[in-house]
This record gives sequence, C-alpha cells and structure tokens, in this order.
Amino acid sequence: MAGHGPVSPGTYLDGTPIWLVTGHPEAVTVLTDPRFSSDVTKQGKIDVAAAAGLPADVAPYLMHTLGAYDPPGHTRLRRLVSREFTARRVERLRPRIQQIAGELLDGLPGEFDLIERYAYPLPIQVICELLGVPGTDRDTWRAWAADLGAPDPARIAAGARGLVGYVRDLVAAKRRAPADDLLSGLVRVRDEDGDRLGDEELIALSISILLAGHETTVGLISQSAWLLLTRPLDRGDAATAVEEFLRYSGPAELAVLRYTLEPVQLGGVTIPAGEAVQVVYAAANRDPRRFDRPAELDLHRLDNAHLGFGHGIHYCLGAALARAETRIALTTLFDRFPALTPAGEAGWQPGFKRALTGLPVRT
Repeated sequence: MAGHGPVSPGTYLDGTPIWLVTGHPEAVTVLTDPRFSSDVTKQGKIDVAAAAGLPADVAPYLMHTLGAYDPPGHTRLRRLVSREFTARRVERLRPRIQQIAGELLDGLPGEFDLIERYAYPLPIQVICELLGVPGTDRDTWRAWAADLGAPDPARIAAGARGLVGYVRDLVAAKRRAPADDLLSGLVRVRDEDGDRLGDEELIALSISILLAGHETTVGLISQSAWLLLTRPLDRGDAATAVEEFLRYSGPAELAVLRYTLEPVQLGGVTIPAGEAVQVVYAAANRDPRRFDRPAELDLHRLDNAHLGFGHGIHYCLGAALARAETRIALTTLFDRFPALTPAGEAGWQPGFKRALTGLPVRT
C-alpha cells in the first residue's frame, strides 16, 4: 500500500472511493490539522455504521466515541472523562494488575493457550474492575462484543442491542448504588453537569471504554508475546520493548475515518473537500523517511515516534493503562516461564483486522 505513495486513492469496504494515507508525516498532518474532521455528523459519502452492519436504533451508542467528535464537542467530552479516568487511578491499579497476572499463571498445565488462559482474561478483569462491571457478567458481554465482529448481520444486530441494553442497565444500577469505580464517576459527572453530558453520550463513552479497554490490549499482549516466542530477541527494557511492539505490530492498524472540510494538498496530491481519508497506522509506522530500519523489530529502539495510540487531540485516553498492563503481563509471564516456547501453530482471525485467536505454548 505504501508503495503507491504516502497518499493514494483506494476504496472503502462498501466500494466508495477513499484516500489512503500511509506516510508518517502525512498521517500526523491528518491527525492534527483541523481541516480534517472525524465528526460522525459530517461523514459525507460513507455511512460507517451501515458498512459495519449496525442497526440504526443502537448505532449512535457504538459510533459516538471520543474519536468521533471535533472540538469544541470533543474538548468538552474528553475533559469530563479525564476528570475520572486519571493517571492516579491507573497508577493505583498497578499492584492489582500484577496480582491478577500472577494468579492467572498459578497452576497452569505444561501446555496451554496463552490467549485463552492469560492474554484475554487479564485485560478483561482489569477493565471490568476499573469500570465497575460485575465479574459474573463478563462472559455475557464478551459474547455480545464478539458478535459485533461476526459476518452475520443478525448476530451483529443482536450483539449491538445486547451490549447497549446491558450498559444502559448498568448505568442505572450505578446511579442507584454508586461505588468507587470509573462508571460511577462518569455517572456523577453526568448528574452534576446534566446539561453537558447526556445519557446517550454516557452510554456511548462507557461502551467505548469497555470495548477498547480489552480488545486492543489483548491484541497488544498476545502479539507481543508471539513476537518474543517466534524470534531470537533480546527482551531489553520492558518499557522500550512495548513501544517497539506498538510500532511493529500494534493492534490499532487504522485510524477513525476523517473527512476533508476543504481542499487539502497532502503528499503531492490535492484531496477535494468532502472526501473520506483513512490513515493507515500500520504503514505509517514503517515509513523509512521517519524510522531507521523500519522492517526490523528492534526492542532497543529509542527514537520511536510511532502512532500506535494515535496522535494529537484524539491520542488514546487509555494509553497509560495499556502500557502498564502489557509491561506487567510480559514481564510476569517470561519471569515465571523463561523457557516458554510455542506448542503449535498460532491461529489468526480471518478478514482485514489482524488479531491472534490462539497461541499454544509449552512451559
């Protein structure tokens, strides 16, 4: 894709023309220049919700994430969420993340699936405890979340409606009996500033935190472990290594769609107003104009301005949590099992979303 130039024409899932941005400096421009909008109400030619198979009655709850707003709306929502999703709250979670990781590794057999037994349950348990989602409900909403990626439109619709209904009920429960968790904090923000944070926004933000808080971290932990297991690598410093995993094989390969509000010259071409623009993180993170030896996995790489968590005002709100979970997960795993090796072929999810579905290992 990048071989066609840093900005090139392509097509969306439904066949609609789209501009693909694969160069690193060009991607940074799209992610920071106010001439590119991510507001879902300014979508223009592409109905992303319809392309994803989401039913109209619940699509707003799944589409209106923080990434789907421009300032000043985005500024308002991010400030409200940031009041509760603080660095201090994440820091307080570190000992609990370490405890969960150790407990998951206790008593494992000599061979097991690393994703099913470790990389998946760790982020799920962490995000559930952070948000205040009952542990007994995890399998229920996990099934609905999985349905969102199904090829069957009926399953997508059922998963979307189930997830929205569940979070709506959970918000009501937190309002009746608040606790010391993130969702209760967001409910307080909504009730104290009712004219600024609506119920639809509250439910949509809660769903996006729930989904993003486990799916992408599962991908980061599992793909990082897979790279360590399948290559002769010096693990190096955990913090530096995780940044390289994010660049080399990060779970977020595509940005939220942008739309040009006026004609823009970028990467040697002119993109007309009202056009859809797709930043491809996976290509921008291997741009030889920005990264030395971009195709090489270097766990000691220090100059690493990757876009694994996005860039600019839409930089991932949960980046600190994802980094903490991944560093703890990998360090704990390989300290406990320094001779860990693959025990069979890894399984990959079919389709355009790169994700591991199975990783058998032997201790």
